[in-house]
Amino acid sequence: MQRYRKKVHKRTVRSTAVNTFVWVFLIITAMYILAPLVFMFTASVMPAGDIMKMPYRWIPKGIYWQNYWQGIRGNDGSFIYLRNILNSLIVAATVTVTTVFLSAVTGYGLAKFHFRGRHIAFMMILATMMIPFEVIMIPLYLIITKIGIQNSYAGLIAPFLVTAFGIFLMRQYYITFPDEILDAARIDGASEPEIFRRIILPNSVPALATLAILTFKGQWDNLL
Repeated sequence: MQRYRKKVHKRTVRSTAVNTFVWVFLIITAMYILAPLVFMFTASVMPAGDIMKMPYRWIPKGIYWQNYWQGIRGNDGSFIYLRNILNSLIVAATVTVTTVFLSAVTGYGLAKFHFRGRHIAFMMILATMMIPFEVIMIPLYLIITKIGIQNSYAGLIAPFLVTAFGIFLMRQYYITFPDEILDAARIDGASEPEIFRRIILPNSVPALATLAILTFKGQWDNLL
């Protein structure tokens, strides 16, 4: 009985030590992750001069909520921050819609229509993914300037209407779609646009949503 109690006591001590170590580790990790967020918030509500003071004052002397209004309004009162958000939203949303639609149409054609040269066309599309954007950036800008759509929404949207990755993603998804369903729809008299609209699109929501999220995020972050 005494040996059993000692074993239980050792297990309890060991379990307590392990739990304590785990909690300490998690607390330190949480502090490490939250520290930048706390810094951003405290720095945003204090005067600019206090941000550079050492040691850093984690609890501001006073809360200056007007900093947020100043950031939104801008130094010249032009509300350029809101304009920039609107520009990013318009470009990202438009590119997302065009990329999803054109990638779906192209991927469906490459996956389900048998025509001469489709594999070569698909390989050429994939080959464009090997070219870094920095290589074509200057020629692309010269083309946009040449046709006179620089400094406009069209100049930001036109080069990114569709992506090779989007075509690849949708084509690989549609390859797995059963041909028997499409053949049955054709026997029932459905046209190809109707098949695409009423059968293909409703059953490819997961792939379309994934492509939409990746495209929107990529264009929203496309500072270059």
